[in-house]
This record gives sequence, C-alpha cells and structure tokens, in this order.
Amino acid sequence: MLADPRQSRVVLLNLARGSTAGERFPVRCGGSLTLLPVCHEILGAKPIAVGEYLTDLLPAEVAGSIEHFKSDALSPWRDPGFAAHFAEADVGILFLGGGFLEEELLIAALEGAKRGYEMRLLSDLSFARRETDRQLVVNRLAHHGIVTTTIRQALFEWAVVLDDPAMTRRIRQLLP
Repeated sequence: MLADPRQSRVVLLNLARGSTAGERFPVRCGGSLTLLPVCHEILGAKPIAVGEYLTDLLPAEVAGSIEHFKSDALSPWRDPGFAAHFAEADVGILFLGGGFLEEELLIAALEGAKRGYEMRLLSDLSFARRETDRQLVVNRLAHHGIVTTTIRQALFEWAVVLDDPAMTRRIRQLLP
C-alpha cells in the first residue's frame, strides 16, 4: 500500500552513532541523507532525530531540516512527548532509519508496530553495528509486517499519492 505523506513521518535514531566506527554517518548514507530537506518540504514536517545527534556531522541544509527529540533512542516510545507528537499530527506511518539496526532500530520498529503504527525501515539511512546481522534484522522485521524501503522510494511514493505532476517531476529529477 502507498504511504500518504500527510500521515507519514521520518524518524532517525542516533545519527551521530555511525561516526564511532571511524566513518561518519553522512558518508555511509551517500546522497540519501541530502534528500531529507525534500522530505520536510513534502511532508510539511521536519524529519525527527532521536538520541545521539550532532548537527556539525551533517551538511547545514540537512541539519536545518531536522527536529531533534532528546528521548532515549532505545526506548523513544517511553517519552510521552514522542508519541504525542505523532498523535497530534494524526501520523500513522513511520519511516525509521539511523543506528544501530540490530539494536535501537529493531526495538523501536517492533514497539511502533505493537502500538499500531505502520512501520517502514529506511535501509539506505540505516546502519548496523555488524553488517552480517542486517539480513537477520530485515527478515525479523518483515515477519512483523515492517517493510524495508529507501528514502528515494518513499519520496516517489509520496509524490504519486499527492497526485501532483510538478512534484513528481521534481522528485524524478532528484533521483539518480
């Protein structure tokens, strides 16, 4: 099913964490990270960073398009403000990325699904502590109905749902 951007949000856990492995998170994500400002434009709401987050690790345009919640990334659902943010905006679909895939992302995705959210894993914006665990986590999430996608696929999906030919053309131009 296509995700309606008016009911969707992007949540990124521990964006600074990828830098501890000797490689900065933005490098790991390639061009996908630079698409976050477009997400902000389409969704009308900033992507949310939770947990470890350092704005100086990101390009200024990307950092300016992100809202930071100081919740614990392992259990953001315990923060009443985190859940209330989505309830107030009538959000039902969460696109989740960040790190570590087999730790915080796994738990947050399963907990979000348990709470009734349609969860989607942004594979291009997610990194594992051990890449050998990636497929195990993706399989486990799929078992619980959590779909793996990319930010590029999500942008195109949102543009199509909005039925806005100009936005669809713009998204096509952005996607390599």
